[in-house]
Amino acid sequence: MGVGFMKKLWSAVAAALCVTLLSSACAAGNVSDAKAENTEDKKVKSTEKEYQRSLDIIQPRAYSNVNGLKLEPGSYLSIIGKSSDGQYWEAVEKGVLQAVKDLNKELGYKGKDKIKVTYSGPATAYDVDDQVNILDEELDRYPAALGISMVDAKACDVQFDLAAEGDIPVVAFDSGSDYQGLMATVETDNDKSARAAADKLAEAVNEAGEVIIFANDSKSKSSQEREQSFTAQIAEQHPGVTVVDAYHRDQLPELQKRVADEINAGTYQKDGGDKPEEEVTADSITEEEAVNYLFAKHPNVKGCYATSGEAVNAVVESMDRLELKDVALVGYDADDAEIEALSEGRITGLIVQNPFGMGYATVVAAVRAAMKAGNEAIVNTGYTWVTKENYKDKDIKKLLY
Repeated sequence: MGVGFMKKLWSAVAAALCVTLLSSACAAGNVSDAKAENTEDKKVKSTEKEYQRSLDIIQPRAYSNVNGLKLEPGSYLSIIGKSSDGQYWEAVEKGVLQAVKDLNKELGYKGKDKIKVTYSGPATAYDVDDQVNILDEELDRYPAALGISMVDAKACDVQFDLAAEGDIPVVAFDSGSDYQGLMATVETDNDKSARAAADKLAEAVNEAGEVIIFANDSKSKSSQEREQSFTAQIAEQHPGVTVVDAYHRDQLPELQKRVADEINAGTYQKDGGDKPEEEVTADSITEEEAVNYLFAKHPNVKGCYATSGEAVNAVVESMDRLELKDVALVGYDADDAEIEALSEGRITGLIVQNPFGMGYATVVAAVRAAMKAGNEAIVNTGYTWVTKENYKDKDIKKLLY
């Protein structure tokens, strides 16, 4: 066999070996890529499952997705809450960001073409002046549309007029107003949920006894509706239950004055002590002492109703401090402190709202307004009654925040 033939044979073998190795490497690469894609798909599906329940309870259903929505590349949206922190508002922000992410994906926008959104709120929760200042600043940025949860239902009308002049559509969420130019209001059904809370509290106190209302504020429409509807339901359907007092946390100075006046008149003493020799001033009364006064003036109270998570937690702290173990408590929201108190039996039940869905639907409503596509006047984001017995249920846990 000649030398030339052997060289050709080895060359052919080497070439075949290279092809085999390259094919194996490519196949391995394809398998690796397929695994990576499969893992990514699972992550996406897992993420979808985490928040899909929050979207499923939104009515109308059109506000639970971004199908058919369109905005110019690089458009800017502004969403303003009552606060910039707290678990409820953080969940709202997550919903806002998810909706914009979904919208950019739907429209194929990337880089500079992406729709941008800012969620902002007062640094101090429920600060009216701070929120109005933020609203002024955001209007100066000329967003394609703006969403806002109003701390004070009557504080923003001038700014809304300016928005209308600048062709900036405004939608409300969580807590709106009676301003006629709002394109939509995305919210919990406050009337229905407050009436449900009244029924649950009446049941907890066996349809008899005194109850006190604790409201986080007196100015927001949501808080007003929750107080009015609760009071109406008690009066209409539960004659054995009586609302004997109401405390609005933004009106603490009025309650402080009430306490100080009674101390100075000798009709009430803190901790059962003697009348002080010097006159007591209203600003020397702490919020704890003011709440203690409410419970002292109503020693037969059987239940409490709180219109927000902040109010719920304030009542829990007060009842713990005063060792009130037989007082039922019904309220709103579901932050970590509330769920802990619920699990320990210190809270009877909670009206759990849907802040993630609220944030998501607000973006949908805002984009529809910018498109001049028309909106439903009210978008209902739903609520769920949560108790010690059901808070660990799979579907319930998906709605907690």
